[in-house]
Amino acid sequence: MGEIDDAIERADQAAFTKDPPKTLKGQVGFLRKYLSAQEIAEATGVTADSVRRYRRGDRKHARADVAAKIEAMVRERWQPLVRKRRQKKAATTGGITVETRARFGYTAPVGTTDDGRFRRLTVHLPATYAQRLFDARDTGATDQDMREIVAEGFKEVYFQDGGGRATGLSEVQLTDIDYLDIEF
Repeated sequence: MGEIDDAIERADQAAFTKDPPKTLKGQVGFLRKYLSAQEIAEATGVTADSVRRYRRGDRKHARADVAAKIEAMVRERWQPLVRKRRQKKAATTGGITVETRARFGYTAPVGTTDDGRFRRLTVHLPATYAQRLFDARDTGATDQDMREIVAEGFKEVYFQDGGGRATGLSEVQLTDIDYLDIEF
């Protein structure tokens, strides 16, 4: 996962209406609705028998790395309808808010500076950019592809102010991300 994908995942998880299971038995029981014991075992690096023991409650604790993988798998699949509903709202009416500290560089007309520099920005991007970002994520786009979508949104909304300024600006690049958070 890349930085933007992680930020979308954190935003999704912030909207959970109910906490995911906390016990190992509950987590594995939840995962078994979606995956076989063998698939869980392969993803976590244990045997299918261990997965079955976790589900029955015969083993109450897993190694720290295995427990972390199981918890991540649960969070990834938890409340899919809540996620879809929020993403649909963001993609049709609400848009997304992106807060970042990153290096922004741009291509501009001759005689202006195009040196990249760090900026801390919080920008609300329209629903069209949210839709493009979610579509790109769903189709397995790379982090660089998603950065380009966010950079294009920053160009239109922040740098060009919807066409009111910096009209000669042709491309904005988003690099060296210190942090990036998305809210929707």
